[in-house]
Parts: sequence; C-alpha cells; structure tokens
Amino acid sequence: MATIQWRPEVNALTTPQSYRARVLPRNVIGNDELAAEIAAELDVISPDVARLVITTEKKLIAKHLANGDQVTQEDALTYSLSLTAKLDSPDDPLPDEDDMLKVRIYASKPFIAEVRQGAKLERLPLAEKVPVIASAEDNRLKLADVLFAQGVLKLTGSNLFFDETEESGECVIEGTQSGRTVQNQYAMISNSAILLVPNIPAQAHPWNNEYTVSVSTHYTEHGTPRSGTYRRRLRSPLTVPGLGSPNPPGTGILTGSSAFAHVSINGGLTSADTLLRIQVILDLQGGRLLFSLLDMQEGGAAGAEVIVPQNGEYILPGFASSPVTSVEITVNNYAALWDMIRNDYGGRLVDVLDVRVA
Repeated sequence: MATIQWRPEVNALTTPQSYRARVLPRNVIGNDELAAEIAAELDVISPDVARLVITTEKKLIAKHLANGDQVTQEDALTYSLSLTAKLDSPDDPLPDEDDMLKVRIYASKPFIAEVRQGAKLERLPLAEKVPVIASAEDNRLKLADVLFAQGVLKLTGSNLFFDETEESGECVIEGTQSGRTVQNQYAMISNSAILLVPNIPAQAHPWNNEYTVSVSTHYTEHGTPRSGTYRRRLRSPLTVPGLGSPNPPGTGILTGSSAFAHVSINGGLTSADTLLRIQVILDLQGGRLLFSLLDMQEGGAAGAEVIVPQNGEYILPGFASSPVTSVEITVNNYAALWDMIRNDYGGRLVDVLDVRVA
C-alpha cells in the first residue's frame, strides 16, 4: 500500500519555536491520468471518453457556480461561492475587484472517512531536497572560486539538475553590490555538475568584483521551487593598467560591496603583461594582515610576505619567473578589510590581477 509522506518543518509563526507536519505529494494527477484509471476501472469506455466526461463535468460545475448555484457531488465534494468584500455600511456597493469572488470546495464527512480509512502515513527526515553547490572552479584558470568571463565555470554538488528549455529552473550570478544575471550559456547540466560560460553582471564600481552563484529548480512539474546558494563568494579578475608607467591610474582591489575600495594599487614595476594573484591572510594571533603576490597555481611561487598592521602605503615584492618586480599598494580601510576577510572569507582573501604595461 502506498503511503502519505509528510515532513516536519519549522512553524515561523510560533514563539517558542514549534514544528508543523507538512504533507508532500508523491505525484500530481491530472485529467489524463484520471481518465486512464477510469477507463481501466469501468472497462466499458475508452480513456478519451473518460477524459471528455471529466472536462465536461468541470465546465458544468463552473457554469452552475457562475449562475449562483451550489454544486454538490453526493458523499464527496461541495462547491460554493463566497465574497471577500468589506463594506463600511450596508448600502455600500461592492468593490470593483476581480479577486473578490472566491470558490470554496468542501469535502463531505463520508469522503474524508473513506480517505482516512485507506491512508497510511510515512514520516520523512526534516531536511528537504534542495540544490547543493559544493564547489565552483574556473576550468581555464584552474582556480577555485574565480569567475572568469573568458573561461568556463564548473559547479559541482547534488540535486542541481534543471531543464533550461522547459524553464524548470535557473542558475543566477549576482553581484554583492549590484547586478543580477540569469545564465543562458550551458555546456552541461546534470544532478552533480553544471558547466556554464558565465555572463557576469556589471556592478557599480570597478573594484566590486564579488559575486554569489545560486541554482533554483522544480523537482516535480507543479512542485515548489527550491534554491541553493554556494556558501563561498566568487571573485572576478581585476585589470591593473599602466603598472610600469610614471603615473598609473589607481586600481581598487580586495573589496566586497563597498562604495570605496579597501585597498588600491598605485604603482609598481613590470616588464610585460601578465596574470598573477594578490593574497591577504588574517593573522589573528599577531593581530595583523599578511600580504603577498602569488603565481596562478595553488601552491606555486610566491613573493615575500609583507606585514600590514594598519592603513598606509606598502610595497609587495614579486617572485621568481614573474615579470612583476613590485606592486605598490595603499590600504585605505584596514578595519573593513579585516572584518570582510574574517567574516566572509575564512581568514584568506585572494584577487586575480590582470596586469597591463599600458
């Protein structure tokens, strides 16, 4: 015998917190399914005839309700009308509102008793099925949590599948300061992975390069949409022009949604265009930040760490094999940078820098 599945869920309307039991439909049965079952049960009419009877019955019920009648299917369901209008006096006219007229459906006691007699309940775990994004990596740079417009973003996890052609779900990249884009260029969508060419929304300021990624999907045709957001922030590369010029333009880096850059690059030396990374580590014991330049491979070459205890100007040395000799930075808001790294990045923040000579 099939069971009625239910799950406990938090009741947000009670204090102290309580839980309510929510029934979860196994399937959504429509006219086609009912018609097929009626035909199999009676064995004297075809599914097409049964479907015609179901459709005709619905039309007749709607016709009688529109005529002001109450419709009763004996020992089953009663259809009636109600109005949600509020009148200040008995002589007031009804408001001109399309949704004022309501249709109510009541189940009879014999019908309820019949359902209860055949029902068997099955408890499901509290956790519900939702998309879970476990990791995000740019397939071109081979770096985790990097959002590269010229690359392919790979999301891995569970329960991720949706059908973009049927609009049963979506993947969204959203800036923490501003901008939101529903993605539309996919190489693969499966339950365990999604490959997409990212369409990155612009944000208010060039240093606002921090993004979130989420997946929403329907697991059944008429089911409630479920969403999951990747717990880590993604960051897109920042262009640093004119690093070797006498007066390079300042470039904001290592910032989240702020209207002012926490850190800016104001100078440095390089002999060629290149990609590299800048890292900040939170040293809680020493009460300081440690800055360094890195190559584009995790665990690869790194420049010497520079201790940064407060706002001010600092010079970060390059590393072997890099055309960048040094990068001059200004820490504009030490306190905000500290809080962001501690609260949002688990003690380590990295930006990818696209360094240009001109």
